[in-house]
Amino acid sequence: MPIQREDADIKLIAIDMDGTLLNDEQLIPEENRRAIKEAEAKGIHVVISTGRTLMTCRELAESLELSSFLITANGSEIWDSNFELVERKLLHTDHIQKLWDLRNKHNTNFWASTVDRVWRGEFPETITDHQWLKFGFEIEDDDVRNEVLKELKENKELEITNSSPINIEVNALGINKAAALAKVSEKLGFTMENVMAMGDSLNDIAMIEKAGVGVAMGNAQDIVKETADWVTDVNTENGVAKAIRHWVL
Repeated sequence: MPIQREDADIKLIAIDMDGTLLNDEQLIPEENRRAIKEAEAKGIHVVISTGRTLMTCRELAESLELSSFLITANGSEIWDSNFELVERKLLHTDHIQKLWDLRNKHNTNFWASTVDRVWRGEFPETITDHQWLKFGFEIEDDDVRNEVLKELKENKELEITNSSPINIEVNALGINKAAALAKVSEKLGFTMENVMAMGDSLNDIAMIEKAGVGVAMGNAQDIVKETADWVTDVNTENGVAKAIRHWVL
């Protein structure tokens, strides 16, 4: 039976960024900002939970002036409200080497995140000189992408998701937004039952599934909508604000 509004005891709202909080111009709509402020005024914790690294989301996160935690790189890192590191889980350099070899085998577009840089187009000669958070493939060709996915899934030490239908994101096993949110919830004194999580892609499924209320964006991938308790409007029509107003305000 679908969860009802009156049954929801939401103490934390977890929000993905790309395709969710942000519109297609990569900006936070004012209506989303207002709803977040109103939720915080009610004592609700608001946590950005993104696949982005701190480097690529900090300016946007700072503009919200949130007083809670921030989850980055699909859960590889948890930061406090002062952007001090709470926890970090790295992807082993042996895995990075294999992912790089796989990228070269199929000649795909890629990006990779270390703790201090996002690598695109170029890659370091010595992988072991860096601390790695995430590796991503961007593959337009369905057949090539499926072949890469098939090879990746043979490695049982990796967490494999996506943040758009044409990419593949790889983290260390056990690293996902749900696991990070569970830790944040515990620190704040409640459980995932008290969380409303919203997103649009495979890297959001775990938190949408584990949250007390899981919300998919109107523009979400079909499997995300099937997993969610509720589907809100698209990211270009203030879907985040509409979900907050429906469930919390």
